[in-house]
Amino acid sequence: GLALDNGLARTPPMGWLHWERFLCGTDCAADPRRCVSERLFVEMADVMVAEGWRDAGYEFVCIDDCWMAPTRDERGRLQADPKRFPSGIRRLADYVHSKGLKLGIYSDVGNKTCAGFPGSYNHYDLDAQTFASWGVDLLKFDGCNSGTLELLAEGYRHMSLALNKTGRSIVYSCEWPFYLRPLQQPNYTEIKQYCNHWRNFFDVYDSWSSIKSILDWTALHQDSIVKIAGPGGWNDPDMASIFVFLSQLVIGNFGLSWDQAVTQMAMWAIMAAPLFMSNDLRRISPEAKWLLQNKETIAINQDPLGKQGYQITKDKNFELWERPLAGQAYAVAVLNQQEIGGPQNFTFSLTFLGNGLACNPACSVRQILPASRDWGVYSWVSSLSVEVNPTGTVLLKV
Repeated sequence: GLALDNGLARTPPMGWLHWERFLCGTDCAADPRRCVSERLFVEMADVMVAEGWRDAGYEFVCIDDCWMAPTRDERGRLQADPKRFPSGIRRLADYVHSKGLKLGIYSDVGNKTCAGFPGSYNHYDLDAQTFASWGVDLLKFDGCNSGTLELLAEGYRHMSLALNKTGRSIVYSCEWPFYLRPLQQPNYTEIKQYCNHWRNFFDVYDSWSSIKSILDWTALHQDSIVKIAGPGGWNDPDMASIFVFLSQLVIGNFGLSWDQAVTQMAMWAIMAAPLFMSNDLRRISPEAKWLLQNKETIAINQDPLGKQGYQITKDKNFELWERPLAGQAYAVAVLNQQEIGGPQNFTFSLTFLGNGLACNPACSVRQILPASRDWGVYSWVSSLSVEVNPTGTVLLKV
């Protein structure tokens, strides 16, 4: 088959996305700071430059559903809502590019988007050309209202080829396996031929139960999804949020405690997930900003080897995850799923890591989250004892 080697997404994409935090706000008269409008994206782009987000690696500013006018124009092309995007998407893309950032946009494989705006069905080539002519850098392609599974698959394939035909480099973010899964096992080898990242699971919500269910699901299905991830194609727990994140990092919102935010950041790094924040960067706590911009954590997420991490053992409330990194290193996460009580200790032998090879004959251990410090050098027969808060995670580099 034609592999989608569009040279893009060599590491998981990073950026900001409006969906989880701002949803489908279209009433700008009532709430000008929180509606989906060009003002929102201009302000986020400005903040991303001024507050160090761009320099930390967050390069995409992504428009999600509800940006469109209710109908296509007289030539059949998608158009932005004229009240909320008076300058048009091309001007917005130019502005975002002038800041050293990239613009993402949203459409749907079916005849309507999830929120009921015009979808791309029967217009794949035209829409791809439109997005390219506007200077768009990423397309999130949703899967609502697509009819049959055959039409769904056909639409995702068609749009991939249409984007490539434009000659513009456009990262292609698919929701394909998420819509297949209830009915059939996705063929990830095929999906990777067409998509740069793909969503496996429900929308991330600003809650611990949402984060936990994504981690549980990923561990349960790791045998089918871990091996396919790599440069050019990534499993996306959900491109909507981490506290302040992509696959969406929801960090910086309302629903997660500090320990749970640390868990999301650490685990999205272990899972090589796209990091798309969905939060209000105009007002974010210094702690959330520190976590989302943590250089060592981002370096793990962006590791050039491009291998996705996986769970190696589960013991009562504790989970031990590892991710092979470039240079024979490993990222290791110790997650405490218990939701009551105080900090608990988890002790494990270093022979567990990397099939016994990670620490042979010795290794240095550095803690990255929740705070960075060196733990020193260990021999491969030693044990590590890690103290972890309830619903928290300790992230190590070995």
